[in-house]
Amino acid sequence: MVKTLDRRKLLKAGIGAGGMALVASALPARVFAQASSLSERDRKVLDIAKREVERAGTALWRRDIAGIADFSTHSSFPRFHFADLEKGQVRSFLVAHGLGSDPGHTGFLQWFSNEPGSNATARGAYVTWEWYNGKYGVSIRLGGLDSDDSNTLDRAIVMHPAAYATQEHVAKWGKLGRSNGCFAMGPDDFNEALWHLSGGRLLFADKLGLGPEYVPPVAPAPMPGGSELEESTPAAPIASS
Repeated sequence: MVKTLDRRKLLKAGIGAGGMALVASALPARVFAQASSLSERDRKVLDIAKREVERAGTALWRRDIAGIADFSTHSSFPRFHFADLEKGQVRSFLVAHGLGSDPGHTGFLQWFSNEPGSNATARGAYVTWEWYNGKYGVSIRLGGLDSDDSNTLDRAIVMHPAAYATQEHVAKWGKLGRSNGCFAMGPDDFNEALWHLSGGRLLFADKLGLGPEYVPPVAPAPMPGGSELEESTPAAPIASS
């Protein structure tokens, strides 16, 4: 129980270090910080991250940073949020969804699927594992923690870098390319994931309605012959490190 403080005693003590230490000792500790300058969206991201980290429990090795992918947002917007629960900060990046989730290539994820061969994105909580060198270079293994993403390993769903998941691709085409269900990021952004999301942390994906909600301008249609880069073949089985 928090002790009741005598205000007059605190005033007599002044606002020096001793008085501040007394106040701090009477306040409950904060496990997850939330900076006052955060936007409403970023507060929601941190709340979702905290909820899902607690739900994942002992499946995680690290609980400091979580990745939150909001697939209700168009692919041309940063919709993959790094939620730092210790510092109360959010940083946002581009991420591609699966071609099976958006067969018309609108830039919007239409539906999720956990089925092998669907080439679709699956919703749910994942745990990030170690780095490995595979078909797309250095990548991050993922494990599904929910029934909606239970086939993650069998489907070789991972995090990896891709040229079709960059801001330059958005500037040219108005949207990102599509993966085979993997969480593909631009090479520079993916380096951030290697350092800050791998090694037993949470990744959570769903349609979360965090915004923005408007539709971006329509870009020119892809040229014949598949000039717009994206994954076009099923992902290879995960290679050994």
